Amino acid sequence: MPYVDRQNRICGFLDIEELENSGKFLRRYFILDTLEGSLVWYMDNPQNLPEGTSNVGSLKLTYISKVSDATKLRPKAEFCFVINAGMRKFYLQANDKQDLVEWVSALNNATKITVPKSGEQVAHNTTEACVDTSGAMKQVSYKTEIIAGVPITTTTQEKGEDQNGADRSGQRKPPGQLPYYLSRSNQDQSVIKAGYCVKQGGVMKNWKRRYFMLDDNTLSYFKSDMEREPLRVIPLKEVNRVQECKQSDLMMRDNLFELVTTSRTFYFQSDSPEEMHGWIKAISGAIVAQRGPGRSAASMRQARRLSNPCIQRYTYCNGECSTYSTLIHRNI
Repeated sequence: MPYVDRQNRICGFLDIEELENSGKFLRRYFILDTLEGSLVWYMDNPQNLPEGTSNVGSLKLTYISKVSDATKLRPKAEFCFVINAGMRKFYLQANDKQDLVEWVSALNNATKITVPKSGEQVAHNTTEACVDTSGAMKQVSYKTEIIAGVPITTTTQEKGEDQNGADRSGQRKPPGQLPYYLSRSNQDQSVIKAGYCVKQGGVMKNWKRRYFMLDDNTLSYFKSDMEREPLRVIPLKEVNRVQECKQSDLMMRDNLFELVTTSRTFYFQSDSPEEMHGWIKAISGAIVAQRGPGRSAASMRQARRLSNPCIQRYTYCNGECSTYSTLIHRNI
């Protein structure tokens, strides 16, 4: 679902047909900025990209005449809507029906309140300098097309790479899709929730997108949904609590939640508030199902200690330590 970030912009993931009439939809992160009067899209949330990474496409709100449902025009593209900008039509896919309705409403409202600024000029430069994470200057190439008097600016790169060098072309996948190697029977038996989140590293404190999988006993994360071996497995019995992160303002990240274990606090960022609350609810529910309601990891350890009928006691006699065991009898 689209959400409002801390800069009061409407953001979220959509799939866009960047090459008109190609039928190929690519997953992109969209930012609707009414103050700047623009709709821009990136390979991923800019917070997770190297500093200075440019957008892969942009559109001035003043050029948008209408945004509407396009499910009848593109019956094979589920939850599809269209942005009419002059003679060019941009077809996009939402994640579900509600997502479609909210994006169409937000875009139409934004175009109604946006007016052209006096003396506004459209830049025709084909390159722009930016700084990468190593501090070196690099040139980003752009392509500006004038379609029916509407300037449409996109980068000339058709696909990019993420921080790990993995392909980030973003071809559409069904939301929550599980790794290919999991059979349907295994999915039904154990996997509670699966999907991508951004995780803070334990040492370098950098942020990387990882594929997470929650089952009855563990929360695992993988480098991608195509990997067989997890990077780490977190047993739910070691989790003390999971909650929305109170330090999200300090970290300047939206949709942030924390998982506190006996050895470390993990910080995860979801793509939307709904996803964040969905993960918190799913993990909390798995913990409750495993331990029973109202039982934390500390209380479970205490319960295990108290459940042992044989308890060692230490006594001191004549300066020497001796031990003996007492059997605790319980009335059942």
